[in-house]
Amino acid sequence: MVSIYQRIFTDIETKIISGAWRPGDRIPVEHELVAEYRCSRMTVSKALSALAERGMIVRRRKTGSFVASPQIDRTVMDIQDISTEAELAGHEHRFEILARKIERLGEAEAQQLSEPADAEVLRLQCLHMVDGRPNAIERRIIMLDAVPGAREESFTSIPPGKWLLEQVPWSKAKHVIRAVSADTVTARILQTERGEACLSFVRQTWQNGRTVTYVEFIHPGDRFQFAGTFHPAAN
Repeated sequence: MVSIYQRIFTDIETKIISGAWRPGDRIPVEHELVAEYRCSRMTVSKALSALAERGMIVRRRKTGSFVASPQIDRTVMDIQDISTEAELAGHEHRFEILARKIERLGEAEAQQLSEPADAEVLRLQCLHMVDGRPNAIERRIIMLDAVPGAREESFTSIPPGKWLLEQVPWSKAKHVIRAVSADTVTARILQTERGEACLSFVRQTWQNGRTVTYVEFIHPGDRFQFAGTFHPAAN
């Protein structure tokens, strides 16, 4: 005989897999499931927790549970652009340039990048969409002395990261990954809630000691993950 816990789990799982419930759709709240299945709240909570562990739903304090968006894996040490990652994972990708401006580095950024103050840069902000939902905000600086061709590039048909990989060889890269909370602007662009957990992925690349680009990607925490496969080093 199938337990009530298993019925709840299977019923919700089936609706998600069949597409009846789409990513972002709200799952019935616990008291509704308690009434529907005539069971305890503990049983409902156990089933929802199991679904969350499988990555099928996201449980948010005070707002309820929602169907999880497809996650894209990024290998931490790879240099790859979001559009390629999405396509390799079988997802649809599109992007939008939110801001594009040529300006000069301020003192603080110049010190952070170890580059000359007043250096001319192209500053970009992009929104990446995967399967129709916001997947990342890209905030990028391109050093125009290292990449002069970026000055005239509109990036209307190719994302900045992909264009750079095709145009400029790099000799060194640094990655920094950390957890951040969505501020008001970030939450609005990513269509999430203010204070929601996000992943910040920062990359700086160099060519022969000169910075090529510095970029930060901010991903909603429930729509992205980093993954890697490692093996013991040989003795």
